[in-house]
Amino acid sequence: MRNKILNIIKATIIQLIVAFLFVAIVFSAYKVLLEEKFETVADLIDVFAVKNQELETLEPLLKDNMLLHKPIYGSKYATLKIPSIDVNLPVYYGESLSLLKYGIGHDRISYFPGEGGTIVYMGHNFKTFLARLPEAKVGDKIEVETTYGSFTYTIYETKIVHETNIQAVQIQEEEERLVIYTCYPINNIGHAYERYLVFAK
Repeated sequence: MRNKILNIIKATIIQLIVAFLFVAIVFSAYKVLLEEKFETVADLIDVFAVKNQELETLEPLLKDNMLLHKPIYGSKYATLKIPSIDVNLPVYYGESLSLLKYGIGHDRISYFPGEGGTIVYMGHNFKTFLARLPEAKVGDKIEVETTYGSFTYTIYETKIVHETNIQAVQIQEEEERLVIYTCYPINNIGHAYERYLVFAK
């Protein structure tokens, strides 16, 4: 009788383990497929936006500290250079994951260089992107060459904040400043909960 009960318990435990593994595999597969589907949708949106750029004939123009004819979403409108850490990357108008594969993203709620407010750029911490951003020091120069002019900024502060700390980057119009951020720690495996920020003006 005792052996029979033990066998039933073992069988039940094995069934529970198998069921748990099955659920874990299905959940993982669903998550991967969902992320791929989301990324595919983002890619399609970007491709559509960039293709529609052909319909736009007006170049961005800065007049009286206001950018007229803003870039089309998904288009490259500038190059970001940080000579001290060998950064030379294209800047795209938008912040989708698919755009960030190719260079630096420009937060659409922020200002453009030359408009006199806060400009927010972001990029991956990959080796060929912003992996060396923490090496940039106060006093280093940042150059932004746009289709309508060139702008040079000087780093005055660096900061590490939690990803939920949205107050760390306040969009304001009183003074032109450039904020660049990337995920931190740089060599983190998996989701990074912190952001490394560089402030320049």
